[in-house]
Amino acid sequence: MEIYKGAATFAGIAIGKILFYHRSEYQIRQYLVSNVKKELSEFNQARLLVIRQLKELYEKNCPVQEMEAKIFLKQAKLLETGSFQRAVESLIVSEKVNAAYAVMTTKDELAATFRNLEEPAIRERIANIKEISDRLISVLGGISPKIDLGEEPVILVAETLSPTEIMEMDKDKLLAVVTLQGSVVSHASIMAKTMDIPALVDIEPDDEWEGSQAIVDGYTGTLYVNPDAELLKEYEIRRQADLKEREELMKLKDQRDMTADGKEIGLYANIGNLDDLNSVLFYGAAGIGLLRSEFQYLGRENYPRENELFRAYKKVAETMGDRLSVIRTVDLGADKQADYLDIPEEANPIMGNRGIRLCLDRKRMFKAQLRAIYRASAYGNLGIMYPMITSEEELDEIESIIEEVKTGLREKEIPFKEILTGIMIETPAAVMISRELARRVDFLSLGTNDLTQYTLAMDRQNPLLRGKYNDHHPAVLRMIRMVIDAGHEEGCKVCICGELAADTGLTETFLRMGVDSLSVVPACILPVRKALRETDLSR
Repeated sequence: MEIYKGAATFAGIAIGKILFYHRSEYQIRQYLVSNVKKELSEFNQARLLVIRQLKELYEKNCPVQEMEAKIFLKQAKLLETGSFQRAVESLIVSEKVNAAYAVMTTKDELAATFRNLEEPAIRERIANIKEISDRLISVLGGISPKIDLGEEPVILVAETLSPTEIMEMDKDKLLAVVTLQGSVVSHASIMAKTMDIPALVDIEPDDEWEGSQAIVDGYTGTLYVNPDAELLKEYEIRRQADLKEREELMKLKDQRDMTADGKEIGLYANIGNLDDLNSVLFYGAAGIGLLRSEFQYLGRENYPRENELFRAYKKVAETMGDRLSVIRTVDLGADKQADYLDIPEEANPIMGNRGIRLCLDRKRMFKAQLRAIYRASAYGNLGIMYPMITSEEELDEIESIIEEVKTGLREKEIPFKEILTGIMIETPAAVMISRELARRVDFLSLGTNDLTQYTLAMDRQNPLLRGKYNDHHPAVLRMIRMVIDAGHEEGCKVCICGELAADTGLTETFLRMGVDSLSVVPACILPVRKALRETDLSR
């Protein structure tokens, strides 16, 4: 028996034989073309064919995975208009190179430019460009690779997988996915999550595993290759129990978020784009506790216009109806950057000009977003929240800008509502003045991801600190209690919206601290609902 430890991106247990998938590498030869016009025509024909293929894939997958299938429409849109097409055509014309080489070069340059950025919106755009590039190269080179899973369900092992490759597979034949590359927020992981199958990353594959019996433990991030009979028996029992537990969780979909002794707790959803709206409703969340608005600013060539922002927030308001939807104003800087933002290099960007600091430096950008939010407020129940607040002076400046925005809307007779306002508590400074801050807003929301890294003075993305980074550190938990107590003393609601909110091992702890609401990613709503419904605060 061989045991490999990786990272689990979606929980669950799978038992079956391994199918090893090795993606063919395209050997693209560069050569000069004598007829540039003809080469452009061939590229355009390939582009139109791939657009048609992508739209057909959308139609095929839409009935069973509507939200996930929209990835194909996004990819098609990248080919219909945008900088990628222009960059390829420009390379063909200026360098007089063949179309396949121009596509590959453009893809590689874009990937290299953004490879160190962790922002989901940028990673999504680059992943989409890689996929449409592979499709274009396939068409231009006459190659069309596709994964055949065979007759029996398998555990698919590969160095990397794209969401397109996963969605083109027979869903009934896929037990689990194990890859070397990827992350919790990678497309492939998200697709595996929507298909309700366990997924592991950070495990180096071996083609000698082909056909071997294996166990995937999506709770511990472990892959067992050729397990012994005793372990197989144990995991078969655990797998059956796991399936039964998942069925039980789905029964909680429409249940109230109430402790065993009858205390109502708000259970909200964190989302990073509009594609997640249906999931919020499907799992019965009370609303949106955190809408990360960065998706509108990243992976593009210029600032979004006010009307573009307005349309997105209007859709949120109308879709969610009476449910509260809190929009966090854009949190740019650090690892969330785009070329057009022209943010100067900083020695320590995670401690630099980011969040509300950048917004207050770029008031035109900030006002456009605020106007869009207030305009959209007329169509539903929106709230607004400001990131990285560390002082009352920042609130003074924000309030002044808000009044300007409201005055401008009134003068133009544009309807809006007075909406709930809140701030993110993400730094020790904000914790220490949380009572003063609570007097000025309707709610405080604890962003435990940044709060933990600033409290511990550890970059949470640094792999060298993986074993030392402790988000359960007593100092972090004490700070959370301090903020809850301070907020309640001033009659202010307190929410936890960071990763810790989804940690069911801390649910009872947070409830006993008196937290008013929790906000988690949609996939974690049911487990957290189960945990809070089993908590009896009267004991």
